[in-house]
Amino acid sequence: MTVQGSEKSSRRGRRSSTMGGMPVNDMPWWRWRSNVRSALHMLADPVFQRECWLAGQDGYGDVTDAVYRLVEDTWLDNWSAEKYVGTVFRDSQEAALVDVAVLRVLRIMHQVGADAQVSAYIDHHGWPEAVRAAREAHVRLATNDGEDPDVPPRTLEVLAIMTRAV
Repeated sequence: MTVQGSEKSSRRGRRSSTMGGMPVNDMPWWRWRSNVRSALHMLADPVFQRECWLAGQDGYGDVTDAVYRLVEDTWLDNWSAEKYVGTVFRDSQEAALVDVAVLRVLRIMHQVGADAQVSAYIDHHGWPEAVRAAREAHVRLATNDGEDPDVPPRTLEVLAIMTRAV
């Protein structure tokens, strides 16, 4: 079962326009970081993937939603996370770990297709390496934010509440 058409999807209509190659976006850095962390957290947790994504549990989107949160507003599918050191990412080590995770996950997405079933991702021969890379990035970001990296991922509803404009 898949939740590809979930109405609680994190996917948005289209990308922001750009100015001088950088996205023109009013999203604050902490919202970008929250979205990246949420995606990495889900991509880093094989138990979550089996119990939520494969089981079709509502509230968490799917693999494509996670990839979208990882790269959409930050454009990490177009350039290095290093570009955001000092804003979204605290240091070059965080950025480097995020870059590795993004590359691993995007490689698989391009091979299986953006709207492939969850099982196509999880059964891909490169998935364990993508999970490991996402885990390393997730642990580093969560630890740097003073949070426990081993708590279960939050639902998209909770993420939306956390990132709501104040």
